[in-house]
Amino acid sequence: MSMSVGDSGGGGHETEMVELNTTPLIDVMLVLLVMLIITIPIQTHAVKLDMPRPNANPPPQEVEPVIIQLGVDFDGTITWDGNIVSDMAVLEGYMMQAADQEPQPEMHLKPNRLAKYEQVAKVLAAAQRNGVVKIGFVGNEQYIQ
Repeated sequence: MSMSVGDSGGGGHETEMVELNTTPLIDVMLVLLVMLIITIPIQTHAVKLDMPRPNANPPPQEVEPVIIQLGVDFDGTITWDGNIVSDMAVLEGYMMQAADQEPQPEMHLKPNRLAKYEQVAKVLAAAQRNGVVKIGFVGNEQYIQ
């Protein structure tokens, strides 16, 4: 697309004004932007836990293990053997004591069906930080529908 500028009768010298059509460039840029957005992996927020591998043949137990019932209620209340834990610092103390015992007691974690994942993740992270290795979920039948 060109256009003459100036008077055409003068010196016979004409200048052309050239305009670049940017519409195709914008279309290509938008397509590339959409492809970039689609191919970016979805970020996940997860707590990395080093869980033990299941053993098909557990060793014979001579002594019954001590079992600690750990619960997370729907409103975020944490219980340790039926006693309400006031805050995470107290829970950390309980976990340190349990991790130092020999043999280490088993912790049976039973979160309420309506409990927030955040609270359960905090309990699991506290267990990992304090060296608790014998922890498992119980009461999973409440999630089956």
